Amino acid sequence: MVCKEYYFRVVARVVFLLLNSLILFYFIFHIPNVSLVVITASVLVYQVFALITYLNKVNTKIENIFMAHLSGEVTSSYSKSGRGGEFNKIYDYFNQMNSRLERIRIDNEIQNNYFKTIVDQTSVGLISFTGDGQVEFLNDATRRIFKVFVVKNLSKLNIFKEDFSDYLLHLEPEKTELVSVMVKGEMIQLSVKKVEFKAGTRSLNLVSVQNIKEELDQKEVESWQKLIRVLTHEIMNSITPITSVVNTLSRMFKNKDSGVVITPGEINVQSIERTVRGLDIVEKRGEGLKQFVSNYRDLTRLPKPEFQEVMVKQLFMDIEVLLQEDIAQRGIGLVIACHPSLQLLMDRKLIEQVMINLVKNAMEACDGNPQGLIKLSAYSSNEHTFIEVEDNGKGIPAEVAENMFVPFFTTKEKGSGIGLSLSRQFVRLHGGTLDFRSVPGEKTVFTIKL
Repeated sequence: MVCKEYYFRVVARVVFLLLNSLILFYFIFHIPNVSLVVITASVLVYQVFALITYLNKVNTKIENIFMAHLSGEVTSSYSKSGRGGEFNKIYDYFNQMNSRLERIRIDNEIQNNYFKTIVDQTSVGLISFTGDGQVEFLNDATRRIFKVFVVKNLSKLNIFKEDFSDYLLHLEPEKTELVSVMVKGEMIQLSVKKVEFKAGTRSLNLVSVQNIKEELDQKEVESWQKLIRVLTHEIMNSITPITSVVNTLSRMFKNKDSGVVITPGEINVQSIERTVRGLDIVEKRGEGLKQFVSNYRDLTRLPKPEFQEVMVKQLFMDIEVLLQEDIAQRGIGLVIACHPSLQLLMDRKLIEQVMINLVKNAMEACDGNPQGLIKLSAYSSNEHTFIEVEDNGKGIPAEVAENMFVPFFTTKEKGSGIGLSLSRQFVRLHGGTLDFRSVPGEKTVFTIKL
């Protein structure tokens, strides 16, 4: 029993009340003395009043204990002195409960400060808001990106981009997008992603924003450097022999000592033949340079996709029929792994061109392998569809891998170097990606993600 003293006090008061009642009845029926009856009755009334007062006082104490707890006053401390000994045990329990709650509160504050420090130190901006645009939280990275201190509603962000608040509110969850905004007169590129979550019964949105302008600028510079390097290489490969042939031909028709142009009578048949051969070389290299420029033009003028529902397995089978003669001549096997019902919305001609290019590359990679095998597969996972072209050929060396999608980069003697670059752009027109993974000497897998 927690409050024995309270129990004994109540029992004692009830016992005295009963005894006084018996005495009152005895005086009324056996000693009819008015004074004794009045005195005894008065004492009885006082005892009843004292019991009621005591019980109310007890209720008040108990109510104060629980009200203090419910109001969050976990630091309140009830001492034994001056509070009444009958509730000492309850006060002890309450103080212990307060101490435990205080420790929990301190631990929570330490943990919250820990996570707040991590969130504020990260370079990724975080904005939490409700469905009507009321901002619940934003970290220091967000303030640095937008150069603001307080944002109570997303509408304040509209100064950086028209209808930016509506864009964030209707952003598709779990999907990363790139968006340009103007901050203090500077255009910056943001990578934006939203997730939805529940906080109790409330639905909230959390958007991460990351300024990737520097990364994009660096990638752009690297891409231009690679492109210029390849362009320079290709142009020099054409210009150098042309210049050499022209200089040779020029010297043939000039006097070696004086440098004066020779007369028609000094021209022999051998000189004419060498001149014709030189001009043929100039013509071929000129045609090669012309084709190179034409390829570059093709790379920059992409067609607009015409989307239609396409059965993926039928697409694979059509490609197999189209390339079966070349595959058979090389002694390469080809297998198809795709569910017959799988279909995709795509521009069939563009994706077919991509697939043909990938399969031809796989065929060349398998040259010299008596057990060469190409596998075409397609499957769906996590709201995306993946198309893969896998081969067990020689693979792609690490030093070549980073340049595989650079325009005009090629390791083939007669390659144009635009096949993979065009293929990646065709896939991007479909909102997808084209990447690869390779283990030299084992296998290479090109993956189209749509």
